[in-house]
Amino acid sequence: MIKCIVGLKGHGKTKQLIAMVNEAAENESGSLICIEKSPKLTYDINHKCRLIDTVDYRVSGFESFYGFLCGLYSQNYDITSVFIDSLYKITDDSDAEHSREFFEKLEYLADRTGINFTITISAEVDELPEIAKKYI
Repeated sequence: MIKCIVGLKGHGKTKQLIAMVNEAAENESGSLICIEKSPKLTYDINHKCRLIDTVDYRVSGFESFYGFLCGLYSQNYDITSVFIDSLYKITDDSDAEHSREFFEKLEYLADRTGINFTITISAEVDELPEIAKKYI
């Protein structure tokens, strides 16, 4: 399953994501991962959720990020949820076509693995590709 939280900067997307991470930490028994581009959520999310700063791994672009997600799963088949804070910031790319291709691949990964993906995106809804709109 994929869920997108969309809105412009300052609309409370990250606060909503933090609440979802902490709820999952209390209710899920599998591995939880939260991915961001800086360590700003270190003290906000439950310690049961692994926090990953993509700067440490030089992730850039949708292809690189998708490969990163696949690598996480190939290392740990117990992942139940992945929370991604600010997709366009992590990928340094807000191109609608690149985003569309990423969501097509992410759909495949979510269906194949059963991982729940929750993603925040700083954009207007009409700026998203059609494939992403159905996850809002």
